[in-house]
Amino acid sequence: MTRVGRVERTTKETSVLVEIDLDGTGQVDVSTGVGFYDHMLDQLGRHGLFDLTVKTEGDLHIDTHHTIEDTALALGAAFKQALGDKVGIYRFGNCTVPLDESLAQVTVDLSGRPYLVHSEPENMAPMIGTYDTTMTRHILESFVAQAQIALHVHVPYGRNAHHIVECQFKALARALRYASERDPRAAGILPSTKGAL
Repeated sequence: MTRVGRVERTTKETSVLVEIDLDGTGQVDVSTGVGFYDHMLDQLGRHGLFDLTVKTEGDLHIDTHHTIEDTALALGAAFKQALGDKVGIYRFGNCTVPLDESLAQVTVDLSGRPYLVHSEPENMAPMIGTYDTTMTRHILESFVAQAQIALHVHVPYGRNAHHIVECQFKALARALRYASERDPRAAGILPSTKGAL
């Protein structure tokens, strides 16, 4: 059974297409018009071993906010769609990733309940190219809201803004991969004592 999600989202501000295959090999084709964001989505697909296609056209003449936000919303919805009924998955995943002087710790529960806890070093550089570094938390908020997962992301230290953001996406990719993989010991079992996720 394939676990693929496909979401098209069109507003007056953006047009977004996201396709994701949770059982892929990390093939990525991403274009949002925001170079650093493309780089982060590439990390998400490659380290999660998700086949990921993202095509976004947004009102970049205003700024990058709508483009980044709407892409994250569509990505979360596609991820939820691809998970399907969640029967037989591990459900929980965590990963700690260093990137030179920075460290990210990510834990995820594919719970069906959206909740985000996020912390990163203060006084980061405000921009990485055209990417506003305050958008990282908003990307995660938007993704969590649509994917309906609980996500805890903690960066206890780091100096370089590029490294601080990138290690978060790499750790997120791995945590999502581990949580969404099928558990051979739990085939046909929903990982919830409530009987629903």
